Amino acid sequence: MGTTMNTMSEEGTHGEETQHDALQFDRAVAAAGAAPAASTAAPTEKPTVACAACRAAIDTEYFDVNGKAVCRRCRSLVESAAETPRGMVPLFTAAAYGLGAGIAGAIVYYAVIAIANLEIGIVAILIGYMVGYAVRKGAGGRGGLRFQVLAVCLTYGSIALAYTPLAIKGATAARSAKSASGTTANAAGNADEDTRARPDSRGFALGLVVLAGFVAALPILVIVGSLPSGLISALIIFIGMRQAWRMTGAPSLLILGPYRVGAAATPRPA
Repeated sequence: MGTTMNTMSEEGTHGEETQHDALQFDRAVAAAGAAPAASTAAPTEKPTVACAACRAAIDTEYFDVNGKAVCRRCRSLVESAAETPRGMVPLFTAAAYGLGAGIAGAIVYYAVIAIANLEIGIVAILIGYMVGYAVRKGAGGRGGLRFQVLAVCLTYGSIALAYTPLAIKGATAARSAKSASGTTANAAGNADEDTRARPDSRGFALGLVVLAGFVAALPILVIVGSLPSGLISALIIFIGMRQAWRMTGAPSLLILGPYRVGAAATPRPA
């Protein structure tokens, strides 16, 4: 009987210890599981977008300019830089720069023709590039329709100017040959001719106009006079003028927005 009670007492004591250990294990697991839940809570960071121009962080709204995200300030700067300069001063400055480049290009073109005795039409493309670059630089790095027209005219004029010495040389030679083949007049007759040949101011001005028209027509005369190979020269001159036109055009801008940072972008014009 005593043995039985001792056994029951031991069993009861053993059962209480087992139950006590199980309860402590349950509490330990619960405590261990609660700690990570509290430690993983962290504040959410606000999304930002970097401006493609100034690299500043944007956390409110941005604009899409030709596929690049920019801030409001840089969008205004890009728009102002793309505007065609107004007033006559930028136009005169661009004309002066372009005229200098055109004269330099004409000298190069004439030198190639005179020294190599070849008409290398590809030089016309070089002239178009030189004039276009100079006009755009004179316009402060901007462009527009009036600068494009200016650049094309200067390119054509530069090409015509390159042919002018050759035309004058040919005309002088033809006149000398005609004078040599004519009869010699008496001294009185020559004096009368010299008197009649003296140009007045109106005749001089008219002569300048005729000379300018002749110079302007030189590229066309050269093209027509060398057909069918002249068609290649016409194409090259056109490419040179097109190069000047493209280099002096206003930048093309596509501005969309504004967009909220972190929101889905729905394309719409600014």
